[in-house]
Amino acid sequence: MTEVPGDHGIGDPGIRQAGPADVAAVKAVTDAAYHHYIERIGRLPQPMESDHAANVAAGRVFVTGDPVIGLVVVDAREDHLFLDNIAVHPDTHGRGVGRRLLEFVDTRARALGLSEVRLYTNALMWENQKIYPRFGYVVVERRVDGIHDLVHYRKRLA
Repeated sequence: MTEVPGDHGIGDPGIRQAGPADVAAVKAVTDAAYHHYIERIGRLPQPMESDHAANVAAGRVFVTGDPVIGLVVVDAREDHLFLDNIAVHPDTHGRGVGRRLLEFVDTRARALGLSEVRLYTNALMWENQKIYPRFGYVVVERRVDGIHDLVHYRKRLA
């Protein structure tokens, strides 16, 4: 899928494409957001193991805040935008950061000519399973993939 020329934060001036100087902050926010799941799922959550530098270099990471307090990692596929990760620093919960990031993802998908957003979450991250339906995501399936028990979601955009 082609990137939108000159796009650094479609739809929200407070959200911008991450650059190399943001890699440490992306890792720090991701680690802070997912750390509490380690004990529950018995291993590091996938987002904590991501190659943040490679994702930033590929233009897949968008951040908000100065310093960074939230981020999304997205990947444009042929027929949908895949939301690979959304992370909000726990110290900023309740301020609407996650809502703004999810709205940004919708806007980005539309700008890329995509009519659907897809994501998955670990089945043991039950908090997420309460959040995503409030933003229009519906469960497509639950599937065990190796050691991962994943709940897959989709959101069709108007």
